[in-house]
Amino acid sequence: MNLFKKIFNSRKTGLKKVLKKEQEEQYLEKNAYAVDELFTINFNKNGGKFLYSTSIDEVHVFLKKILEENKWDDKSVLILSSKLKKQFSSFHWKTTKNISDAQLLFTTCEYLIAFDGSLLISSNQIAEKKLKELPKNFIVFASTSQIVQTIGQGLQGIKAKNKKNIPSNITTIKHFKIDKDNNFMNYGSSSKNLYLILLEDL
Repeated sequence: MNLFKKIFNSRKTGLKKVLKKEQEEQYLEKNAYAVDELFTINFNKNGGKFLYSTSIDEVHVFLKKILEENKWDDKSVLILSSKLKKQFSSFHWKTTKNISDAQLLFTTCEYLIAFDGSLLISSNQIAEKKLKELPKNFIVFASTSQIVQTIGQGLQGIKAKNKKNIPSNITTIKHFKIDKDNNFMNYGSSSKNLYLILLEDL
C-alpha cells in the first residue's frame, strides 16, 4: 500500500493516498479499543504473527525460537539497517548483504498503525528497495511507543523526527499471508510472511 507524496512535499516517489483522514476518524470513533489493543486485533486479522516481550533478553529468546521453528538457523539473514545490525551484533546468525542469498529480512519499522494493523516503513529500514524485491519472510523488531492510531499520525511522526532529512520510499506493509493462489483481491500488493517482536517500552 503506497502513500502520497504531498505530505512532505518531497521527491517524486509515486506514492498514492489510499486511506482518507475522514475514513480513519470514522473508524476510530466506532472502535473504542485502546490503541495498542486495536493494533493487535487488526494486525492479527491481516495474518501477522505477534510476540510481546518485556526485555531485550526476551527479544533474543523469541528471535531464536522463530529461527528454530522455521528452520532458518543456518539460513542467511538480510539486515539493511547498520544501526539494527550493531544493536544485535551479539546474536548468533548468518547474515548476508545480498538480497538474492537471503531467506529473510530482519528490520525495524517507523510506526505501527492501529487503524488497519499495518507497518509504516521507509528508506531507513529498506533503503530504496521495493517490497517485492525483498525476501518473503520478515522479522520486525519494534516497541510499543511506535504504535499510533492512523497513518497520518505516523507520517507526522516521521516528519518530526527527520526534519533535516526526511526519508524516502515511505510505504506500508499490510498483507501478512503468502497467497499461494495469487488472489485477485490482493493483486499489486506485496504479501510477506511476517513476525513482529514487540518490546514494551512505555
